[in-house]
Amino acid sequence: MKNQPFLYGIIGLLSGGVLTILFISNTVNTNNTGMMQMMGIRQGFNATITSNIDKHFIEQMIPHHEDAITMAKLAQTKAQRSEVKQLANTIIDSQGKEITQMKNWYTDWFGKAVPTGNQVMNQHGMGNTNGMHMGMMGDASDATRLEQAENFDKVFVEAMIPHHQMAVMMATMLKGGTNRSEMTQLADDIITAQTKEINLMRGWLTTWSR
Repeated sequence: MKNQPFLYGIIGLLSGGVLTILFISNTVNTNNTGMMQMMGIRQGFNATITSNIDKHFIEQMIPHHEDAITMAKLAQTKAQRSEVKQLANTIIDSQGKEITQMKNWYTDWFGKAVPTGNQVMNQHGMGNTNGMHMGMMGDASDATRLEQAENFDKVFVEAMIPHHQMAVMMATMLKGGTNRSEMTQLADDIITAQTKEINLMRGWLTTWSR
């Protein structure tokens, strides 16, 4: 499919930056000495990152959820199948609630609003990444490609599956590093809901190809 290079290419780019932050946080917070030595991480390394996995997770998961909602809103009007529209409604409702929840936690725990856009990348020392973050949609042209897809339902599902997989991966890392029960519960909710939706969408692709 002609859209796949852009979809899966962004997943690869993201893993080099965002996942590194949470992987390091997870490694240090769980006191994995062997892994720390392999990665060249010293005890006490960058306490701002390693002691704040919750902070970094929220800063990255919110734009990730927002991008899922952007795609889901397109599906509400452009999808041909009722099951795709129902999934879109579920994504908008559930992830919208989680965004509100995370924003409230962030303000309570860190005393300020969640930073947006390049503010997040710059404060993590990740430099200029052309606005890339954990989300799927890199820029307006990416959204346009999805909107103009000839077979919207198929392209939407093929985009949403790796998008969900990224969220599950991040939530799994969060569970290994957080000390907050609220964040553990959020991670469990994301893993459960989005794994179920991944399996649902994979089933659709199998059925549609027959």
